[in-house]
Amino acid sequence: MLLTCLGGGLASAQALSRDVARRAAIHPVGTPQDMRLWLSRVPVTRDFPPDFHEMLTGQAPLFIIEMTTAPGCLPCADIWGKLGQFSRQYRWQVRTISGQEAMLRSGRLGLPWVGHPVAWVRPITDPDRTIPIAIGTDHGVNLARNAYLAAKMLTGVRPATGLRAMARFTGIVGAIDRIGATVRPSR
Repeated sequence: MLLTCLGGGLASAQALSRDVARRAAIHPVGTPQDMRLWLSRVPVTRDFPPDFHEMLTGQAPLFIIEMTTAPGCLPCADIWGKLGQFSRQYRWQVRTISGQEAMLRSGRLGLPWVGHPVAWVRPITDPDRTIPIAIGTDHGVNLARNAYLAAKMLTGVRPATGLRAMARFTGIVGAIDRIGATVRPSR
């Protein structure tokens, strides 16, 4: 789901002012209580495919989750903790990337840069094939579901099929769906 914290030094192709960037934030939060309240309204995934756990565990050597972060960003700390739990459960690597790298990735997909955090799944051996799985924080099971769908898209499931599945649960696809066929699992 979409919960965004804007960090300092936000830059884009057009120099945006901090106020413009704040207005562009989808769900900015200022306190832990605000974040918990917002997350309490986010639907939690309850149905999973039969191969969910085996696929995530089996694909661990092939994929990495990368995310942006900013000092003092509450959603960043929240998603980092949830991705840490995901990493321990499924043995996926999780690491941070710079806001600059995330802007480049967003630009390649035609997505707006909305702040921190943004989490991406990519094959370990190919930094140019990325799929965003979270813009802001979300429930841990929803992050796992999005990682599962991203891995499926990166290993051969048609992107349109994966996007439809992701669209049922997350607002990320609102931006991705507009570009439709431009999200491809290969270069």
